Amino acid sequence: MDTLFMSAAVADGTSADLQMNRSILVRDRRIAWLGHEDEAPELGGDARVIDAGGTTVVPGMVDAHSHTVLPGGSHWIARIDDSTEELLLVAEENGEIAYSAGTRWFRDVGSPPRNGKALALRVRDAWKSRHDRPYVRAAGTWISKSGVLPPTIDIEAADADELVAAVISQIADGTDLVKLYLDGPDVDTSPWTADEIARAVAVAHERDVPVTAHATRLEGARAGVGGGVDCIEHGSHLDVELAGEMAKRGTYLVPTLGVLASWESFATTTSIERFAAEEGKGLLAARKELAYQSVGLARRAGVKIAAGTDFGGGSLRANQMAWEVECLVAAGLEPWEALGAATWVGGDLLGEPDAGRLRVGGPADFFLVHGNPLDDPSALWRVWRSG
Repeated sequence: MDTLFMSAAVADGTSADLQMNRSILVRDRRIAWLGHEDEAPELGGDARVIDAGGTTVVPGMVDAHSHTVLPGGSHWIARIDDSTEELLLVAEENGEIAYSAGTRWFRDVGSPPRNGKALALRVRDAWKSRHDRPYVRAAGTWISKSGVLPPTIDIEAADADELVAAVISQIADGTDLVKLYLDGPDVDTSPWTADEIARAVAVAHERDVPVTAHATRLEGARAGVGGGVDCIEHGSHLDVELAGEMAKRGTYLVPTLGVLASWESFATTTSIERFAAEEGKGLLAARKELAYQSVGLARRAGVKIAAGTDFGGGSLRANQMAWEVECLVAAGLEPWEALGAATWVGGDLLGEPDAGRLRVGGPADFFLVHGNPLDDPSALWRVWRSG
């Protein structure tokens, strides 16, 4: 049955202009027509017409940094060791609330292994034929230098040869991308050099698999960019030189600013010492300021910025992409740029031309909100319904 959404506005994140008086015809879960309401095609007798007046159509959002099977919250690290059954239930809950909030894609950047294989890969495959869950592109399990992360949640590599072997192993498991962990015990040193990272990136790119890197510190990010990774996750400490190099190379940045904002809320709602102590609050404020400055540097340099919540692997939840968009605006992006980061830029990062975009012939992955997110990003919280 055809469904026509009549008389809405459209905000697609490609410009600051709201497209007024638009209608969208959906047929077989795809966009059959999109245009001015006065030019709407004639409908069959069984067509459904939905009065969408007073709402704005937004492309389905892409959460470019997510952890599909993890619950988030202040105890998320401990929950990584939950049973497979519990984590699969968490994934279902995450998928349900994210879909209802307008997110149509998860770029999963790390999940714990079960039976030797990252659990998010199992969820990705199970959701392929479902129309009530986001699409998933999964990185498999974190790859870290030996001794950095708990051995139950990652693949460890002691040297460059083991790093290359770990990358090949992850790709053999069917991962869509590879995730390197570039924070180490020494804040002033990357756990691997740019040359070592370049070897790992080369074997992944030979197999048409992109590589991303967790790097909250400057030297880890610098080594990752120098080694040719496709994206820096977090990037909480960039400088002008590195931002310029990222723009030159086309390296994406996924800042995950909402995590820092949500930590501030933990400081007022939990007695956990690391959040409640005054020293902890000061550290959080300093980290937030540095991260926001890094996003500003990246934007001015022309770095491609995609939005990601870090839900599950941090304190945000799966239905809080709106919070991340608000944080990007607070860091200096224009609202339309922040919406683009949450939609089509994330789609480009995934290499999915339909993700985060509205086009005739493409999937009807959109949602409707009250308000104009090109002026007011908080409108993304006011979801009326999905397409």
